[in-house]
Amino acid sequence: MTTRTTPSPLDVPADFAGIPKLEQHLCFALYSASGLMTRLYRPLLEPLGLTYPQYLTMLALWEHAPRTVGELGDALGLDSATLTPLLKRLEANGLVTRRRDAADERRVLVEPTHQGQALREGAKAVSAAMRCHSVLDGDELKSLHHSLTRLIDGLREAGAD
Repeated sequence: MTTRTTPSPLDVPADFAGIPKLEQHLCFALYSASGLMTRLYRPLLEPLGLTYPQYLTMLALWEHAPRTVGELGDALGLDSATLTPLLKRLEANGLVTRRRDAADERRVLVEPTHQGQALREGAKAVSAAMRCHSVLDGDELKSLHHSLTRLIDGLREAGAD
């Protein structure tokens, strides 16, 4: 059992106006972690020619393809106004194809090209490198992932109301 030598930001009293300090806000911790995570990914993704959002999109397509733009948006938490330009860039780089669904012309199906599928091998090295950056052990990572997934689900539910 370890003893904390410094107080947790959540133990620090709020300022006189009753507003929590910046470091006490969960939203700030998540924002900071997200930015730092994205920065760590950048040099790993550069050799693949992918940005972080493009990498996430390719991950979703490697898991299941073809997918509709709507399905991709749901999986990534992106609206079509954000996703469409991203998909156009991936298509221009020869990594995905977009085509109308023959069964329903309103739907656009997206899938990786052969070149896009070939990037999957390089993505294995990215995942391995990111595991090396973690200061958390396997159980801590699983627990954090579980907590964040519950938080995301709750926030999505709250946003749907």
